[in-house]
Amino acid sequence: MSIESPRRKRRVRAVLGKVVIDTRPLRIPAYRRLWLSTLITAVGSQLTAVAVPKQVYDLTGSSGWVGLTGAVGLVPLLVFGLWGGAIADAVDRRKVLLVSNVGVAVSSGLLWLQAFVGLDSVWTVLALLGVQQAFVAVNLPTRSAAVARLVPAELIAPANALGFTTATFGLVFGPLAAGALIPVLGLSTLYLIDTVALFFALWLVFLLPAIPPGAGSSRRAGLRDITDGFRYLSGRKVLLVSFLVDIIAMVAGMPRALFPEMAERTFGDPPGGGLALGWLYAAIPIGSAVCGLLSGWFARIPRQGAVITVAVVAWGAAMIGFGLADALWLAVLFLAIGGAADLVSAIHRGAMLQTEATDEMRGRMQGVFIVVVAGGPRVADILHGWGGAAVGTAMAATAGGVLVIVLTVAAVVALPAFWRHRFIPN
Repeated sequence: MSIESPRRKRRVRAVLGKVVIDTRPLRIPAYRRLWLSTLITAVGSQLTAVAVPKQVYDLTGSSGWVGLTGAVGLVPLLVFGLWGGAIADAVDRRKVLLVSNVGVAVSSGLLWLQAFVGLDSVWTVLALLGVQQAFVAVNLPTRSAAVARLVPAELIAPANALGFTTATFGLVFGPLAAGALIPVLGLSTLYLIDTVALFFALWLVFLLPAIPPGAGSSRRAGLRDITDGFRYLSGRKVLLVSFLVDIIAMVAGMPRALFPEMAERTFGDPPGGGLALGWLYAAIPIGSAVCGLLSGWFARIPRQGAVITVAVVAWGAAMIGFGLADALWLAVLFLAIGGAADLVSAIHRGAMLQTEATDEMRGRMQGVFIVVVAGGPRVADILHGWGGAAVGTAMAATAGGVLVIVLTVAAVVALPAFWRHRFIPN
């Protein structure tokens, strides 16, 4: 063997280490447990996310009732997302994770029970879904706020990359697994699998160290504390712009409400649905997942404001390309590029939020983050649905992409400090 061969291998490993996803946070046992619980929950929760609308449709035969599941899930996320963030700042975050994980697991178990005994009550399904989403809304900001206490500051962005990539894989593989398992095991078994997975995730959370609130925390979680969070945010212009550009991207540029019509009228699906619809829905998560696996290089870039701005503009450009595409493969490609850009933005927005917000405010800031992430695409569904009906799907998607670019540039020009913002480790 030549001397050059080992050197070449070391160079290849060095290059790959800078390009592929950074796994250094997984060397920290506490973060590794939190990440594993997130991985298990991400896949399992998608089984329930498929099972609930499928059961509602089976019980009612109505897509209108299926649409109602979105509203039932959204309201608790909005309300308890903000309150959950305040709780995460006032109480030991490990305890909050334990209680909320128990709530999610028990509600999933009750969903299994009602399906197993054949209760056949759509209102029971919707009520249990609402309860479960309330616990999820408390769990999510607490889980995110805990990351900055478990890893050093320089590993927060890589830790976010691992977390977001894990969630994205859940969005891709969870529904695929659900579609394959329903004909074999039955719908109720999906709830049961999710319940078992959630209790295993609960055990991993139990092994976490205590994460008590900081010395400056209020130890309360009332309306005044939620209001204090918004007051704190209003004084942090860089954080405010990070939320603003995400709202712009998701409200103006998320075209998923157009997918069913475009799949049939633009890309030739049969009336009952077909492969085009599946590819359109899967394209954005696939792009995010692939980008996450190659996140090693961009997660380390310190110019967070510039990276977020470029990523959001790239999202808008990808949506313009999607709107103009007349071939399915090209539309899927542009959506995947958009998914990659969205993940880049999400990683750096999350890192900015966790490093710029003080520890006693991180939970509330993560609560606002959850509300933006959950609410923005649902508002987009309304706007793009109306826009598609008024001017056509291609024009609605294209105009949305143009609007994303224009509004993002305007927001960053109005506050140039956001563009110049960079992460400086302590």
